[in-house]
Amino acid sequence: MSPLAAVLADKRVVICAGAGGVGKTTVAATIALGLAAEGRRVAVVTIDPARRLAEALGLDTLGNEPSRVDTGRLGDSGLEIKGELSAMMLDSKRTFDELIARLAPDESTREQILRNRVYVHLTGAIAGSQEYAAMSKLFEIERGGDYDAVVLDTPPSRNALDFLDAPQRLLGVLSGRALRLLLAPTGYAARSASVVLAGLRRITGARLLEDLGSFFGLFGGMIDDFRERAVQVDDLLRDPRTGFLIVTSPERAALEEAIFFTGELDRAGMHRSGLIVNRVHPVDALERDSAGTAARLTPALGSALAVKVASAHADVQVLARRDAAAIGSLRCKMHGVRPVCVADRERDVHSLEDLVDLHAALFGRAPAIQPAAER
Repeated sequence: MSPLAAVLADKRVVICAGAGGVGKTTVAATIALGLAAEGRRVAVVTIDPARRLAEALGLDTLGNEPSRVDTGRLGDSGLEIKGELSAMMLDSKRTFDELIARLAPDESTREQILRNRVYVHLTGAIAGSQEYAAMSKLFEIERGGDYDAVVLDTPPSRNALDFLDAPQRLLGVLSGRALRLLLAPTGYAARSASVVLAGLRRITGARLLEDLGSFFGLFGGMIDDFRERAVQVDDLLRDPRTGFLIVTSPERAALEEAIFFTGELDRAGMHRSGLIVNRVHPVDALERDSAGTAARLTPALGSALAVKVASAHADVQVLARRDAAAIGSLRCKMHGVRPVCVADRERDVHSLEDLVDLHAALFGRAPAIQPAAER
């Protein structure tokens, strides 16, 4: 069993987080494929607006419920899938609507909330609503019992931090004391509020204020249910069977975000399961200078082509040495954490076959890239 497989063996939830543009979506899909290969029933959930995940998994579209992936298409890839793999893309609005339907005390209340303009705005614009929906869907799938493991692909890491406390932030909006005082003021607050309300009516029209009042009136009885769900989600994120995989690249900004996010996870008491450095340029141990490389290649390529290839190779090695230094610095700042390093690829991952190749790098079926400090 590879080191990555070993650390994920007891995880029911795997959350992949990292900066944008580091290949996090394809890593999440590959992690799910790897867990399915070991015999587990796995669902991978993405909230990345890009549609690459559906393309890589051979699905026309991804809906708000997991769809079974036909892993039989792998054919002679050499990777046997002993379990099952399903995939979905989060629809935040639909997930929120489903949550309202589940928690509303009756059908009339449900319909009034779903039609309310404040609710419609809330589910699309209020900070924390999308992240709350993502955590709610993750909770539902994990608790549903249909899958042995759920892999979540998150937004870029500085947004991914939002989902750690999204439930509490959203509850703060829904039960905000300032809004409640504005809608139902007493005493001096009532006299002050009357002036504010008069101004708001001229600016927004009375209808908006009616919608606000209606929304909080309808929603008031559901606050405790939302609060309970927030507690359950928080417990899930802190559960030892939930692990965070931090995905980064050797680029400076991405590494800084990985270090920042690691610190936030540690402070929140959540469990890190590994660090993956994607798109690493491997160092060629035989490369000394462009002339020497050209001399090595001349018998196979001819002198003219060998010189051109050697020049291009030298440029790549500049990047490779930069990457090696960056990864060495990362290990020092993260107190010796050993990352899984994946080589840069000529093209993006767009098929199950591409995912199998990436799986080989992540789960040890292909030669691993050793960070410079281990050479």
